[in-house]
Amino acid sequence: MRKAKVYVPDTVAVEAIDMLRQDFEVVYTPKENAVTPLSELLERLQDVDGLLVYPRVPIDKNLLDQAPNLRVVSNIAVGYDNFDLSEMAKQKVVGTHTPDVLTETTADLAFGLLLAAARRIPEADAFVKSGQWHANVPNLLAGTDVYGRIIGIVGMGRIGTAVARRALGFGMRVLYYNRRRRSDIENTMHVHYVHLDHLLQTSDFVVVLTPLTEETVHLIGRSQLEQMKPDAYLINVARGKVVDEQALIFALQNGWIRGAGLDVYENEPLPSNHPFLHMNQVVTLPHIGSSTVETRKAMALLAAENLRCALLDEKPPHMVNPEVWDGK
Repeated sequence: MRKAKVYVPDTVAVEAIDMLRQDFEVVYTPKENAVTPLSELLERLQDVDGLLVYPRVPIDKNLLDQAPNLRVVSNIAVGYDNFDLSEMAKQKVVGTHTPDVLTETTADLAFGLLLAAARRIPEADAFVKSGQWHANVPNLLAGTDVYGRIIGIVGMGRIGTAVARRALGFGMRVLYYNRRRRSDIENTMHVHYVHLDHLLQTSDFVVVLTPLTEETVHLIGRSQLEQMKPDAYLINVARGKVVDEQALIFALQNGWIRGAGLDVYENEPLPSNHPFLHMNQVVTLPHIGSSTVETRKAMALLAAENLRCALLDEKPPHMVNPEVWDGK
């Protein structure tokens, strides 16, 4: 009997590959400090039953049409905006993701970005390493206090809740905006639900953590940025398209807000001439929200388990389109 074939185009924890090899034929094509080109990936799909990918890979009609045997795509991420769920339903392909395991790590990164932007940590590091530190000048690279300030969290899901816990530890007043009010969290944490406009007008730090959907594309645009305080910071660890990048560039260039901390962008990776790369008030990271050794291993193992279950006709624990499974 033919073993199901699994394709893993990019580097993952070896333990995940070992798990999959126990039951399946595995094609694994990692590249050192790089990713498998999409053109190469597409060429390998003809007889693939399962695909284990990061969300850089668009699971759309173009890809699905070239993978007639494909039964499941396992995303190594909590977000799945790379999935064309309508097309996956038409072609009866199950999609899975990896919630929970990356919550705390991503919250650490979000709060770290906030601290780095507020206290100008990357600027200070570059200042010392470039040999410019010649005297302890008063107000040298003076930043902004974090303790006791107001943080506004846009998207109070798992990661938003974890960021709120960290903010409370810093004595911050926590406001949040969510598509539905989270009374469960309000009952256990000292957080306050407000409308988005009020959050923007009041917060010293606005942290964007909402998923990318049709409704959240450019949720933070020119009119929202205009409402923010001139000494406020915008932190985005969600998806790049949740923030209108051109509007943010304009806001930063014209002093509407003091600064930003960004881990995600509308187009990744950033081109070398991007305006963000020439703004000292912007801290830029290369989309590393969940990138710790421990968390990436846990994500890969969970993604592999999702894939393994689906290919062995066992219900995967974390499906994003269960109606496809139920319709089998």
